Amino acid sequence: MSNQTTVTEFLLLGFSDVRELQILHFVVFLLLYLISLLGNLLIITAIALNRHLHTPMYFFLMNLSILDLGSISVTVPKSMANSLMNTRSISYSGCVAQIFLVVFFASADFAILTVMAYDRYVAICQPLHYETVMDRRACVQMAASAWISGILYSTLHTGTTFSISLCGGNKVDQFFCEIPQLLNLACSDSYLIEVWLLIFSVCLVSCCFVFIIVTYVQIFKAVLRIPSEQGRHKAFSTCLPHLIVVSLFLCTCAFAYLKPTSSSTSGLNLMVAVLYSVLPPMMNPIIYSMRNKEMKGALSKLIVSCRKSDSE
Repeated sequence: MSNQTTVTEFLLLGFSDVRELQILHFVVFLLLYLISLLGNLLIITAIALNRHLHTPMYFFLMNLSILDLGSISVTVPKSMANSLMNTRSISYSGCVAQIFLVVFFASADFAILTVMAYDRYVAICQPLHYETVMDRRACVQMAASAWISGILYSTLHTGTTFSISLCGGNKVDQFFCEIPQLLNLACSDSYLIEVWLLIFSVCLVSCCFVFIIVTYVQIFKAVLRIPSEQGRHKAFSTCLPHLIVVSLFLCTCAFAYLKPTSSSTSGLNLMVAVLYSVLPPMMNPIIYSMRNKEMKGALSKLIVSCRKSDSE
């Protein structure tokens, strides 16, 4: 294949050719997908129905859950369908859509996490100005900026990726269309494009990461000045889930995109892809609901009300 115009479809090599393992893959992914689906839908519903959770922190958490739902729905259902029907193909346009949506949801996700760090900073370090700074209009503008920046960043990445010439066939050694694997199919003159994409992404992520780190340094300084132990515990309990989610997101994505693609084994690539595409959307609702009393209370009320309506 001399260039990308000759490619009409890609083959996702996935996990195995053995039928029994394909069925196992379908069952495992179905279970993980249902857990993620249920968890994020519960978070969204609990926040939407509980007036006490109509605050900036939970507004951004609801945005995060929506993005997580979209993120896992882009890759997992297609992979399950391929395993169930014993096929590997994905159309060229389907691959373009996957790349665009995967990058969009991931970048918007990280933008929302960055905004959430700022929200915690204002709440703890400037509590008297919190309602003024984080009013409804400001929250909507911040969330909209995160979504729009994700669209722009994804458009740039997708356009650049599919502008390169493909000389390595159409077999993608992954269970979904992934940029590093597509770059492995590119001609040798695409090396500079790969370097440019990597540098650009690292710069953007580094800026957000430095902002989050500096924000939390200020937060921890302010928390340590709180006189009561109960007050310090409450402040830490609202920050710890966010820190865990940010760490989980950054570690899995960094390992996936900063490792050399040519020297990585197929099994390692698949494992890392599962970690960064499936694990965060599934774990985020669990992390936030387990470490947050208000969230646990809202979820308990929601489950109880659902049981009452079912019994009636």
